[in-house]
Amino acid sequence: MKPIAFVTGGTGFIGSHLIDRLLSKGYHVRALVRNPKNLGYLKDLPIEIVEGDLFSNTALEKAIEGVQFVYHVAGLVAAHSKKEFFRGNQDATRNIIEITARVNPNVKKFIHISSQTAVGPGKGMTAVNESVVPHPLTTYGKSKLASEHEVLKFKDTLPVTILRVSAVYGPRDSATFDYFKSAYMGLELLIGFKDTYVSLVHSTDLVTGIILAGESEKAIGQIYFLGSEQYYTWHEIGYVTKNVLNKKLFRVRVPKPLVFVIAGLSGVASKFKSKPSVLNYEKAHDLTQDNWCCDVTKAKTELGYKQEVTLAEGVQETIKWYLDNKWM
Repeated sequence: MKPIAFVTGGTGFIGSHLIDRLLSKGYHVRALVRNPKNLGYLKDLPIEIVEGDLFSNTALEKAIEGVQFVYHVAGLVAAHSKKEFFRGNQDATRNIIEITARVNPNVKKFIHISSQTAVGPGKGMTAVNESVVPHPLTTYGKSKLASEHEVLKFKDTLPVTILRVSAVYGPRDSATFDYFKSAYMGLELLIGFKDTYVSLVHSTDLVTGIILAGESEKAIGQIYFLGSEQYYTWHEIGYVTKNVLNKKLFRVRVPKPLVFVIAGLSGVASKFKSKPSVLNYEKAHDLTQDNWCCDVTKAKTELGYKQEVTLAEGVQETIKWYLDNKWM
């Protein structure tokens, strides 16, 4: 009998890649979808569509009942208010895990996708790891940390695993798209006047890590960082991107104070739009940090996780996808 997995956030970047991989491994997949008429990357896939959102309790109860795995990928990355962030991340996570405990207490694993922003940046040149005391900089990061706390409330009664994900890129990603689009237009945008470092994981490696955590009994009750084994400077990423595009890039260094001005204006403009902008004054605090690296040693040691996709391979695949799909 096929193992059954329920996935939230399946129409998004990470969730859709996760579903593709689960199907390739022989899983039966149930996916939570707000609008079945807008399936996006899930269109024509042999999956079970569950109509509803993270607070559609009747639909969620039916969807979670009888599954072996719950992958809670969905999360709110942009919001108009603090209350909205905490509802979309903390309250939604609480609802999902409470329903799981109620209707499926024998679930094999509840996997919660969190973010490195729940912990915050590294200090100096030291990458964060699982022993670092969380110090999130933004409301988004604080809401993701709060969502982790909701999961940990159940660690003595449910087999839970929390995954803190670094910056991600790959086909279908809209978050890093602006960077690659700028490069395609001939601009290499760098923040500040010295090198800044980042863990940047390709979606292929990330999904591998998510499933390793889902299938591993060692992961029960644990928290892991998932990111690249290598740490990159944005200058290195620009160099690789330039070679993939085979064009010269005009480097523009944006002073950190100007980032706050631009982000602040974006945040003000966002208040007058129905869809909130990811870029706001708070986000500028994230963007201007020198070290967004995470140590994946624990995931390597306990899960067998490793970086398979090199930066050059990943950037080439990502840019090819953007071009093939006419994003740029």
